[in-house]
Amino acid sequence: MSGARLGLYEKAAPSSHSLPELLTVAGQAGFDFVEMSVDESEARLARLTMDRGERKALVDAMCDSGLPFGSICLSGQRKFPMGSSDEAIRARSMAIVGGSMELASDLGIRIVQIAGYDVYYESSTHETRSRFRDGLESAVLQAARLGVTLAFETMETGFMDTVGKALAMVEEVRSPWLQIYPDTGNVTNAALKYGTDALADLAGGRGHIVAMHMKESLPGKYRELAFGGGHVDFDGCIAEALSQGVGLFVAETWHLGEPDWRDKLRYINAFFRPKLEG
Repeated sequence: MSGARLGLYEKAAPSSHSLPELLTVAGQAGFDFVEMSVDESEARLARLTMDRGERKALVDAMCDSGLPFGSICLSGQRKFPMGSSDEAIRARSMAIVGGSMELASDLGIRIVQIAGYDVYYESSTHETRSRFRDGLESAVLQAARLGVTLAFETMETGFMDTVGKALAMVEEVRSPWLQIYPDTGNVTNAALKYGTDALADLAGGRGHIVAMHMKESLPGKYRELAFGGGHVDFDGCIAEALSQGVGLFVAETWHLGEPDWRDKLRYINAFFRPKLEG
């Protein structure tokens, strides 16, 4: 037995569920923790301004359910990227990443996954990459003060779609509080794009991978696919991660209006559990 823990991405359940309800739903489906989403929507970004009472209520919900929020998926910086040419957007970006780390610290969450985008809705240039690097340096200093790990998600754009590219940035910044949290679907599509090997790419991140997003993909399609219906080698990806000592895995899937979504969650848990036994 590997002892690895399996988490559920928040968006796997209907958005009408509150965060405490998500903990209960995930536990009933057999998961070990929930990954909270802080995405581009103002509703989820508003979580960063929750008062102390609201934060305490979430801590109480974790205690009552026996299930924690194990990580935060911070995709809100897609709309507010650190590399933006707009100074106001960059300021909002830094407030978002800082607020996410403060929320994580208050809730006992140790990993904030940040998207590997310098920019998303504008063209990537030398200047956007330089501004991203400057913002990252500042964010890492706050991460060190709070004891929260920032970890790059490998994305679907050329800026950081492989573990190798994420590793280059990690080695440049040289902080123990900046690591890698790869997405299997994105890494697999990148390997196809570049004619490389996804497992070799993952192997290159040894010592720097803190968790893994398990997501299905197909050539040119990056999300909303059923597990087992794409081309990701989950057995190989998980085996490689386990060999590196990775112990946190999150099933990244979305609720698409299925009436039997609770059964879907139980199926996903059963799909991955044997693979995590090592």
